[in-house]
Amino acid sequence: MPTKILVVDDDKDIQRLLALRLGEAGYETVFASDGVSAISSARRQHPDLIVLDLGLPAGDGFTVLERLHAMPALSMIPVVVASARDPLLFRERALASGARSFVEKPFKVEKLIAAVNAALGE
Repeated sequence: MPTKILVVDDDKDIQRLLALRLGEAGYETVFASDGVSAISSARRQHPDLIVLDLGLPAGDGFTVLERLHAMPALSMIPVVVASARDPLLFRERALASGARSFVEKPFKVEKLIAAVNAALGE
């Protein structure tokens, strides 16, 4: 059974790109496009890892991180933040909020996959 990654991003182009490239790397991908559906998808899908954008409709990425960590069943899922927000301002906050790593958009897919592999301990 492949490792399942929940990609939370409202950009359909990024969803398609990550479905293709994470699929090529052997991962199964599922998607959510906003903060509310991110939590319900995590509950329903039981992902092994979450790739999370910070700029989301219906609850930003920090709200999602906070809610994930407040739920025992979801609190242990590693999160990799992939965001276009200023890394000087948001990297430290994302890591302090429980993210395993912060990848700046626009990102090289190889860098994101390396962050995913590291967060999964692979």
